[in-house]
Amino acid sequence: MSETEQSTPREQPPAPEALETTEAPAPEATADAVPDATAPAKVRKPRKPRPVLAAVARWTAAVVVCGGLATGTAAGITAMDRGDVPGLETEDDGRWQYPKLSLPQLPQGSPRPFTPGNDGEVHHADLRRLVLPAPAGARVDPKRNGGWASVDDYLSLYKKGERDDLRQAIDESALRHVAARSWTMPDGTKSAVYLLRFKSVGFSEAFKDDALDAGSEGSVPLDGVGSIERESIAAHVRVPGTALYALAEKKPYGAEQTRWAYIQAGDTLALVVQSRKGGVETVPFRQTVILQTQLLG
Repeated sequence: MSETEQSTPREQPPAPEALETTEAPAPEATADAVPDATAPAKVRKPRKPRPVLAAVARWTAAVVVCGGLATGTAAGITAMDRGDVPGLETEDDGRWQYPKLSLPQLPQGSPRPFTPGNDGEVHHADLRRLVLPAPAGARVDPKRNGGWASVDDYLSLYKKGERDDLRQAIDESALRHVAARSWTMPDGTKSAVYLLRFKSVGFSEAFKDDALDAGSEGSVPLDGVGSIERESIAAHVRVPGTALYALAEKKPYGAEQTRWAYIQAGDTLALVVQSRKGGVETVPFRQTVILQTQLLG
């Protein structure tokens, strides 16, 4: 998680109008009203409780007690996590357990990338703070643990025959920084996230469109990848200011399949890559792409 998971203050709702209050009319005098203090007091015999009224009172008390118990039970359930309620456990759908994400603090007076006045759509936060953290259970590559990465490291993801042209495009595109993180999950899925920050959104888009051709099946292939097909993942990601291009290796592929996505977010272009023997699972791939997009949006 692509400054940013993590806001323009909202307008406060108008204060509610004061409720009108009226004084209740004084009760009219009745035959049972308290007599004048100077009059002799009347002694009344205590009435015996009526059987019907007594029964109603008992049932009313029972309903109140049961209602209170029901309310307490409902409050207890709503306060619990869904997985803690017996019979309502959420079945594991394959998602990874990422740590809670938050947007890094911006330097004093710096705007967010997609706010008015930031024409270059520049991310002013530390780029390394925008790289998605590894999920629980991952074995993180110590050489790519969210720090700065070299251009050669980034280019090593592509086929050798494409690297010289990409290097020249990078030299001409005012690239400022590269940050990266990679990890391996217990099921063998290998993931890598690279963030490339350019001088402005114009340079970032030019590299994505002209050098990488990221939005088509003719995109520059990654190393070890055969034929390519596009994936319809953008419908699952709605982050204002960002654009998403997802690609996958077609069958038949070799020992493992590779899936990757480019995330265009202002001056920053992200590359998320996953590969796995037998095929990359859809849920964790989309989850990883979505979270990285949110961090950059």
